[in-house]
Amino acid sequence: MQSTFRIEKNKRAIKRWLVFFIAMLILSGITAMPAEQELSIAARFFDPDSAMGNWLNEVLSAIKNTGEKYPYLFYGYDWLAFAHIIIAIAFIGPYKDPVKNKWVIEFGATACLLILPFALIVGYFRGIPFWWRIIDCSFGIAGLIPLGICYNKINEIESLSRQNSVYEN
Repeated sequence: MQSTFRIEKNKRAIKRWLVFFIAMLILSGITAMPAEQELSIAARFFDPDSAMGNWLNEVLSAIKNTGEKYPYLFYGYDWLAFAHIIIAIAFIGPYKDPVKNKWVIEFGATACLLILPFALIVGYFRGIPFWWRIIDCSFGIAGLIPLGICYNKINEIESLSRQNSVYEN
């Protein structure tokens, strides 16, 4: 009886963490579309002569120039947003049945881990400042937190379920 309660408690916790993770993944995706407006707002918060202010203004200028000359390139941002939404939908599987869909959590954790070398290596070749690449890496690390919690709770559910089946037989 105690283990059944713990299984249900873990399932509720997994659902809460996955709702949070899905919401953040969707939010992260849809914020890719209004990049110029977001950069314009962000640039106002920093002294233009600071490293961050200088970087934001440089990126904002590049985005404005690109948008004026080649607006179709921003279609890639739209697809980036779409990809985030589609990946978020995959996490409905573990929301419904965490044990059966544990692989989705593993997939997500792998993607979060791969953000680190991707941001550090590709960012280097694209001329992205190191401190900005570290900010990008932080998204991967932040994503690992809820997924790691879910993964551990799924493992506990599996263990408790095995114990229950031993006691029932």
